Amino acid sequence: MKVGFIGLGAMGAPMARHLHAKGLLTAVGNRTQSKADELAAELGVRAARSTDNFADCDVVALCVSLDHDVLTTVEGLANVLRAGTVVVDHSTVSVETARRAAAMLATHDIAFIDAPVSGGVEGARNGKLSVMLGADEAALDKARPVLEAYAARITHMGGIGAGQATKAINQVLVAGINEAVCEGLALGEKLGLDPDKLLPTLMAGAANSWFLEKRGATMMRDEFTPGFKCVHMLKDLRIVQGIAASAGIRTTAIDQAAADYAELVERGQGEADTSALITLKREKPSQG
Repeated sequence: MKVGFIGLGAMGAPMARHLHAKGLLTAVGNRTQSKADELAAELGVRAARSTDNFADCDVVALCVSLDHDVLTTVEGLANVLRAGTVVVDHSTVSVETARRAAAMLATHDIAFIDAPVSGGVEGARNGKLSVMLGADEAALDKARPVLEAYAARITHMGGIGAGQATKAINQVLVAGINEAVCEGLALGEKLGLDPDKLLPTLMAGAANSWFLEKRGATMMRDEFTPGFKCVHMLKDLRIVQGIAASAGIRTTAIDQAAADYAELVERGQGEADTSALITLKREKPSQG
């Protein structure tokens, strides 16, 4: 099997490395060409300069930032990949974008899987991501060796769009947990509690979470190296707001998180880790 990987950011680069370790990786591509050139040289694979360079691949995986990036990349791949190839999209985009990408490829008899991931940079580096996907069984069977290279859990949620719908739910929970953890730890600081005692105490009980474990100590030291960037969380939450509005649910937690991350981006902290949210929670609320 020959596999291409497009999108070599904090998540994509380690995922591509896992594919190389399994002997599957043939070509890598990235919007910033130097990143593709460097990783290709490191791993001894092809550095793609256009979608044409993925023409011999059996599976091409994407992990890019925006809906537009997915659609543009898929459009290019549709014109060069062979019939029977599978495109796996690990980006977080709207359900509608996933369906448009699938339809674009289907006219060329190329399968599409919407397969967003959760687990953060740590999960990508350790090959322990949770993959939630929408696809038909035949496409999943073909792509499974690719997914197994970096996933601890692969869950087939349904047809095209089901993966992105599941990721939307994931982001609601993640954003809500971020709000609570940052607010709670900011309160702990104001009350003068020792973080070296507070954090392990919280993690030993019902308040524990991935975010508390992975980001609690660093945020209390004002270390906000991503991780998952605030600007990306804001992008995801705006997608979620659209999905939730269509579904017709109350969106108190989603809207608060979106407002907070928008404020962080406006303050120039878009490239910081989402745990930079604690900097807002430390502030005294303005008097209306």
